[in-house]
Amino acid sequence: MLVICWSVKGGSGTTVVAAALSLLLARSHPEGCVAIDLGTDLSAALGLPQPCRSGLGDWIVADGSVGGEALLMLAATAGSGVELIGAGAACDPAAPRWELAATVLAEADRPVVVDAGGVPPPSFLERAAHSLLVIRPCYLALRRATQLPGRVSGIVLVDEPGRALGRRDVESVIGVPVVAEIPLDPSVARAVDAGLLSCRLPATLGRALKAVA
Repeated sequence: MLVICWSVKGGSGTTVVAAALSLLLARSHPEGCVAIDLGTDLSAALGLPQPCRSGLGDWIVADGSVGGEALLMLAATAGSGVELIGAGAACDPAAPRWELAATVLAEADRPVVVDAGGVPPPSFLERAAHSLLVIRPCYLALRRATQLPGRVSGIVLVDEPGRALGRRDVESVIGVPVVAEIPLDPSVARAVDAGLLSCRLPATLGRALKAVA
């Protein structure tokens, strides 16, 4: 099962959502979960240093002799049942091997969660079992979301007190249901800052994403 977490605007909370989903899926699957750090911040959110091993981008630019089985071998232990594959070398999102990568990840024997950061490669959106747009009830973000470049199966809404827009507005503009609503909670920021998210997932975050996981 391939799950893509992405956004149309920076600072939406995509990385924290991807980290929490990875942890929740790892708890419910004996084989654990693989997390892909395309946004380059996921390892830090999980309390790890930046991965020093080769990442997905290095596999993408490798020649055809490096097969699909080598991709999941890049995963390094991140703790709590999660294995992490870093972004690796920067490469063209239209490179042919992105499609093979999407196929390998979609057919993996355990859940795969991708923190895409921004808009993921088209082949990832096509092969994803769940394409989750992480967004705040922000006019500028919603304006960009009206020109979404790919399939969205659900919205993860990060609430902000005092906003004029709400859940119904977001669903109406994008035309996709909100599958999780996450209240802003200082304990989430504290857990990330302290590097404790992977071992002390805040209750508000876990409750909000439990049904999605």
